[in-house]
Amino acid sequence: MSSEPLYRYITGQELAELIKSGKEPLKDYVVVDVRGHDFSGGNIVSCLQSPSEKFEEDVDELVGKTKDVPRVIFHCSMSQQRGPKAALVHATTDISTAQPEQSQNRQEILVLRGGFAEFQSAFKDDPELVEKWQKEVWGSA
Repeated sequence: MSSEPLYRYITGQELAELIKSGKEPLKDYVVVDVRGHDFSGGNIVSCLQSPSEKFEEDVDELVGKTKDVPRVIFHCSMSQQRGPKAALVHATTDISTAQPEQSQNRQEILVLRGGFAEFQSAFKDDPELVEKWQKEVWGSA
């Protein structure tokens, strides 16, 4: 068994650079937002929503949908509980269902440090990064 961590953190700046790099969402990377009722008020452009309340139930479908995507980035509002847990569940599900020849090409599983709260605070005015942002939800953040 490898001693490598199953996921690592990515900063908002690193994610912004990835999104703006010309790489294709859902092909070169995918952002998975695990917020549920707190999803309204804005989100990262081209994210997939997979609410944490149903994540374990739906993880096999997500693993299948993202199996060829080299980078999978998870987040919730602050990425303290739901985002990291989803990343761990996804990573362990992916490992348990991987074929031996796939072990060399394991996905890079990432968690957005600071979650959407920090990301939207820095990038809410950039339509390439954040969509559907609502001041009423986030205040003057």
